[in-house]
Amino acid sequence: MTNRKIAKARLGADGPEVGVQGLGCMGMSFAYGPSDAAESRATLERALELGITLYDTAHAYGAGENEKFLAPFVRAHRDEVVIATKFGLAVDPDDPTKRIIRNDAPHIRESVEGSLRRLDVDVIDLYYMHRRDVNVPIEETVGVMADLVREGKVKHLGLSEVTAGELRTAHAVHPIAALQSEWSLFSRDIETHVVPTARDLDVTLVAYSPLGRGFLTGSFAKAEDLTADDFRRHQPRFTGDNAAANAALLDPIRAVADAHDASLGQIALAWVHQQSAMHGLPVVPIPGTRKPGRAEENAAATRIVLGEEDMALLEPIAAKVAGDRYADMRFTSAGRE
Repeated sequence: MTNRKIAKARLGADGPEVGVQGLGCMGMSFAYGPSDAAESRATLERALELGITLYDTAHAYGAGENEKFLAPFVRAHRDEVVIATKFGLAVDPDDPTKRIIRNDAPHIRESVEGSLRRLDVDVIDLYYMHRRDVNVPIEETVGVMADLVREGKVKHLGLSEVTAGELRTAHAVHPIAALQSEWSLFSRDIETHVVPTARDLDVTLVAYSPLGRGFLTGSFAKAEDLTADDFRRHQPRFTGDNAAANAALLDPIRAVADAHDASLGQIALAWVHQQSAMHGLPVVPIPGTRKPGRAEENAAATRIVLGEEDMALLEPIAAKVAGDRYADMRFTSAGRE
């Protein structure tokens, strides 16, 4: 066991320095089946010891329960951590199992007050628009977010799953510190337009699901391996023939992992970290875990350097992936580019 701290990266041109790897906290109270609260709390503490300082949550994660869970940890380490949360996904009042996307001013203002209360903080370090409501001009949405900065409720602004054009339009209203989009060996669509735009605007790319929602670690091979309440059971990539086809794509990752005496997950994370140098912008992946040992393993991936032969082996994977990221692709920017 080591307490060696990971390197740092800056969020945007004027944002805070954070560990070059963050922690996705959603699974501690939502989406990935049963969790152990004590073990999750130990994971938060261990991550901080390793230099992981960006902690990611959202109002949508368990209808605010994830924010409540994080509050004691954030309060205890307020000067050490950067807390990121999000608005923009809401529960459909007619069907609690469905989510709706909202970017209107009343929703934003109601959401920020709720997040401040649940997190028990005076100000949110990084506030994201979780998903884009195409019926609301993004200038209006970011205008309201900018007001929150001026009012001292939010320090820095972020967007999630937006197109290159939407990012440029938003950035012209108020500087965007971070763009959160899915980026992994399985999901690379943002490299065409979004990543170059983020680089041009000095926006940090926060990569969510860098482990392909755990599939890239080899921890499960099909939806049936998961508990009944795990939302991955409904994602196209993990069901039926898609799951079998995608499981075969792990073979080159295993080959690279064997060569580096590393785990599959570490190679998948190292690949994401290496995109920073390849594309010329800060990249901060936020793998989720609920186990201290896994946080150590993930942090160690920041120190793995993949060679040209490794990268060549991994390069073809994304083009062969079967199935969409979500059953409802409205939740991504891919269809709007």
